[in-house]
Amino acid sequence: MNNRRITGFSLIELMVAMVIVGILAAVAVPSYNNYTIRSARLSAQAELINLASVEEKIFLNSNAYSPNVTTTYDGTSAGGLGVTSGKTSDEKYTVTLNITTPSQTYTLTATPITGKSQVNDGSITISENGQRLWNGVAW
Repeated sequence: MNNRRITGFSLIELMVAMVIVGILAAVAVPSYNNYTIRSARLSAQAELINLASVEEKIFLNSNAYSPNVTTTYDGTSAGGLGVTSGKTSDEKYTVTLNITTPSQTYTLTATPITGKSQVNDGSITISENGQRLWNGVAW
Protein backbone atom coordinates (compact mmCIF):
# COMPACT_ATOMS: atom_id res chain seq x y z
CA MET A 1 0.00 0.00 0.00
CA ASN A 2 1.01 3.51 -0.68
CA ASN A 3 0.95 5.62 2.53
CA ARG A 4 1.27 9.08 1.02
CA ARG A 5 -0.11 11.85 3.14
CA ILE A 6 -2.39 14.25 1.29
CA THR A 7 -1.81 17.85 2.37
CA GLY A 8 -4.21 20.73 2.14
CA PHE A 9 -7.14 22.24 4.00
CA SER A 10 -10.20 20.34 5.02
CA LEU A 11 -13.64 21.80 4.48
CA ILE A 12 -14.03 22.44 8.21
CA GLU A 13 -10.76 24.39 8.35
CA LEU A 14 -11.89 26.56 5.43
CA MET A 15 -15.27 27.19 7.09
CA VAL A 16 -13.60 28.22 10.37
CA ALA A 17 -11.33 30.61 8.46
CA MET A 18 -14.35 32.11 6.67
CA VAL A 19 -16.17 32.62 9.98
CA ILE A 20 -13.14 34.40 11.44
CA VAL A 21 -12.85 36.67 8.38
CA GLY A 22 -16.59 37.41 8.60
CA ILE A 23 -16.34 38.39 12.26
CA LEU A 24 -13.37 40.65 11.57
CA ALA A 25 -15.22 42.30 8.66
CA ALA A 26 -18.33 42.80 10.81
CA VAL A 27 -16.21 44.74 13.31
CA ALA A 28 -13.94 46.59 10.88
CA VAL A 29 -16.45 47.93 8.32
CA PRO A 30 -18.61 49.96 10.78
CA SER A 31 -15.47 51.33 12.44
CA TYR A 32 -14.12 52.43 9.07
CA ASN A 33 -17.44 54.03 8.12
CA ASN A 34 -17.50 55.96 11.41
CA TYR A 35 -13.91 57.06 10.80
CA THR A 36 -14.70 58.41 7.31
CA ILE A 37 -17.77 60.27 8.58
CA ARG A 38 -15.78 61.80 11.45
CA SER A 39 -12.91 62.83 9.17
CA ALA A 40 -15.30 64.48 6.68
CA ARG A 41 -16.92 66.38 9.57
CA LEU A 42 -13.52 67.59 10.79
CA SER A 43 -12.65 68.67 7.26
CA ALA A 44 -15.91 70.63 7.01
CA GLN A 45 -15.22 72.26 10.38
CA ALA A 46 -11.77 73.35 9.18
CA GLU A 47 -13.27 74.80 5.99
CA LEU A 48 -15.86 76.75 8.01
CA ILE A 49 -13.08 78.16 10.19
CA ASN A 50 -11.21 79.27 7.05
CA LEU A 51 -14.36 80.87 5.62
CA ALA A 52 -14.99 82.65 8.93
CA SER A 53 -11.45 83.99 8.72
CA VAL A 54 -12.14 85.34 5.22
CA GLU A 55 -15.34 86.96 6.51
CA GLU A 56 -13.38 88.69 9.26
CA LYS A 57 -10.84 89.98 6.70
CA ILE A 58 -13.70 91.36 4.62
CA PHE A 59 -15.20 92.99 7.70
CA LEU A 60 -11.88 94.65 8.54
CA ASN A 61 -11.64 96.06 5.00
CA SER A 62 -15.22 97.25 4.54
CA ASN A 63 -16.94 97.26 7.97
CA ALA A 64 -19.51 94.76 6.71
CA TYR A 65 -19.59 91.00 6.13
CA SER A 66 -19.92 89.56 2.64
CA PRO A 67 -23.41 88.15 2.02
CA ASN A 68 -22.27 85.70 -0.65
CA VAL A 69 -20.50 82.35 -0.39
CA THR A 70 -20.14 81.49 -4.05
CA THR A 71 -18.68 84.61 -5.67
CA THR A 72 -14.96 85.27 -5.82
CA TYR A 73 -13.22 86.86 -2.87
CA ASP A 74 -12.04 90.39 -3.64
CA GLY A 75 -11.40 91.71 -0.12
CA THR A 76 -14.56 93.83 0.04
CA SER A 77 -18.10 93.17 1.18
CA ALA A 78 -19.14 93.16 -2.50
CA GLY A 79 -17.02 90.06 -3.03
CA GLY A 80 -17.79 86.61 -1.75
CA LEU A 81 -16.02 83.87 0.11
CA GLY A 82 -14.89 82.05 -3.03
CA VAL A 83 -16.68 78.71 -2.56
CA THR A 84 -17.84 78.60 -6.17
CA SER A 85 -19.57 75.22 -5.91
CA GLY A 86 -21.32 76.09 -2.66
CA LYS A 87 -20.02 72.80 -1.23
CA THR A 88 -17.09 71.68 0.86
CA SER A 89 -14.02 70.41 -1.00
CA ASP A 90 -15.05 66.77 -0.51
CA GLU A 91 -18.61 67.65 -1.66
CA LYS A 92 -20.26 66.06 1.36
CA TYR A 93 -21.66 69.31 2.82
CA THR A 94 -23.46 72.32 1.35
CA VAL A 95 -22.12 75.63 2.67
CA THR A 96 -24.63 78.43 3.31
CA LEU A 97 -24.25 81.89 4.78
CA ASN A 98 -26.92 83.78 6.72
CA ILE A 99 -26.31 87.50 7.14
CA THR A 100 -28.40 89.78 9.30
CA THR A 101 -28.78 93.29 7.98
CA PRO A 102 -26.95 95.61 8.15
CA SER A 103 -24.26 92.95 7.63
CA GLN A 104 -22.97 93.01 11.18
CA THR A 105 -23.54 89.34 12.09
CA TYR A 106 -23.34 86.08 10.15
CA THR A 107 -23.74 82.34 10.54
CA LEU A 108 -21.93 79.90 8.27
CA THR A 109 -23.59 76.49 8.05
CA ALA A 110 -22.40 73.20 6.55
CA THR A 111 -25.36 70.89 5.91
CA PRO A 112 -24.87 67.24 4.85
CA ILE A 113 -25.84 66.51 1.24
CA THR A 114 -28.55 63.89 0.74
CA GLY A 115 -27.19 60.64 -0.64
CA LYS A 116 -23.73 61.03 0.89
CA SER A 117 -22.35 59.15 3.90
CA GLN A 118 -22.75 62.29 6.03
CA VAL A 119 -26.54 62.46 5.59
CA ASN A 120 -27.35 61.69 9.26
CA ASP A 121 -24.36 63.51 10.74
CA GLY A 122 -26.07 66.85 11.43
CA SER A 123 -25.26 70.43 10.54
CA ILE A 124 -22.17 72.36 11.57
CA THR A 125 -22.33 76.12 12.20
CA ILE A 126 -19.96 78.93 13.10
CA SER A 127 -20.91 82.53 13.73
CA GLU A 128 -19.16 85.89 13.92
CA ASN A 129 -18.90 85.74 17.70
CA GLY A 130 -16.94 82.48 17.50
CA GLN A 131 -19.81 80.20 18.49
CA ARG A 132 -19.27 76.77 16.92
CA LEU A 133 -22.08 74.22 16.95
CA TRP A 134 -22.55 70.69 15.67
CA ASN A 135 -26.16 69.53 16.03
CA GLY A 136 -26.71 72.34 18.50
CA VAL A 137 -23.78 71.29 20.74
CA ALA A 138 -20.47 73.14 20.95
CA TRP A 139 -17.56 71.50 19.10
